[in-house]
Amino acid sequence: MRSLFVLAPVFAVSACVVGPDHVPPQPDLPPAYSAPAPEIDASPELWWRGFEDATLDDLIAQALDGNIDLAIARERLAEADAVLEAARAGLRPSLDAQADGTGSTVLTGSGTAGTSASSGLVFGFVPDLFGGQRRRIEQAQAQRDALDFDRADIERTTVAAIAGRYIDWQRSRARLDLLDTSLALQQQTLDIVERRAEAGLSADLDVQRAAADLASTRAQKGNLDIALAEARHDLAILTGQAPTGWDGLQDVPVYIPDFAGGPEAGVPADIVRQRADLQAAERELAAASAAIGVAEAELYPALSIPGRITGDLGSADRIVSNVVAQLGLALSVPLMDGGERRADVRAAEARARQAALTYQALLIDALGEVETALVSIDAIEARSVELQRAVTASEQAFDQLNALYREGLASFIDILDAQRTLISSRQSQLESRADHAQAIIDLYRSLGAPVTP
Repeated sequence: MRSLFVLAPVFAVSACVVGPDHVPPQPDLPPAYSAPAPEIDASPELWWRGFEDATLDDLIAQALDGNIDLAIARERLAEADAVLEAARAGLRPSLDAQADGTGSTVLTGSGTAGTSASSGLVFGFVPDLFGGQRRRIEQAQAQRDALDFDRADIERTTVAAIAGRYIDWQRSRARLDLLDTSLALQQQTLDIVERRAEAGLSADLDVQRAAADLASTRAQKGNLDIALAEARHDLAILTGQAPTGWDGLQDVPVYIPDFAGGPEAGVPADIVRQRADLQAAERELAAASAAIGVAEAELYPALSIPGRITGDLGSADRIVSNVVAQLGLALSVPLMDGGERRADVRAAEARARQAALTYQALLIDALGEVETALVSIDAIEARSVELQRAVTASEQAFDQLNALYREGLASFIDILDAQRTLISSRQSQLESRADHAQAIIDLYRSLGAPVTP
């Protein structure tokens, strides 16, 4: 009982914790985004379902389950859980069993032998006098939380990457379809020019120009095939599968999906609560703050309390004898180290300031991403209206000039220019549809919209 009173002051002192307490940053954010928010209906709980595309839904489900980067992030989190558990164990006493034995033989006329053995328990406890171990636990907890947010951020970026590459894949397929349409149109023009040239109504130069335009358009197919293959391979890799022989895109119609509903941009403060990379950065800042306390605790004395209970192993009628119990105190006081410990504190403080700046930089980048996505959506929607008018006007102009050219009332240069304008207008319209889908994806990614229900 007396030993408890001796230890009581030790446990009372251990309530002291050195180092700064972490205060989550409170950034000064604007009340609203400067870019106009799109006029939209309520978005679905899982944002990509607004595309209403079953293939995209399936690809994202595969990625969340099989993506290798996500699997690595989960294992890192499991490691952090173990590190945190080990740090918490540092506040508890340790107890180990110990046993040893010796044997000897004396060579005499008859020969004699002797053995001895002992066993016991070894006790150890290091009181956390100035809170260094508690700061280690705080640091380990913050690092563990940061890794959990890192995992969530990989989910955020992986879902956006899948959606973006799926749009790219559909964009390339739509380009190939449009290329076939353009080739048919140019072949039709070439046939007309050749017949007119045979009748002496057109110059051979017109035939060569039409043939050159046709060949130039046909040459675009190789680049589109490459872009299509790259998007397909990236989708396979993002779902955690090898591209070779992957059949995850079978019987999918060629189209660029429209988005039903849309993202609620909210206010800038929502980013701090939603984006996992910002939450991870805040936890890294908390870990860096705790590390200052860990370093400061090294400036103060350290106390350890070793203990031992041992006993000799005797004969069968007296298994244990000569039991001895020991309890001690050991105090370590830092005196001179050439300034190493204080330098460690300054280094920890510098790392904390770096973590704060990293958080600030991430927040600014996040706000910029949202602003850019909002501007893009607004600009693309306005452009799409004009492009639709351009396509309609180009189709009418080409049809009229084509009829006039057949009658010899328009020049070949006129029909060629109208044809090029029509093809260009259709290509621009296709690109605008794909760009709008990508801008929606970028906005959801920048907002940090949740990817799990």
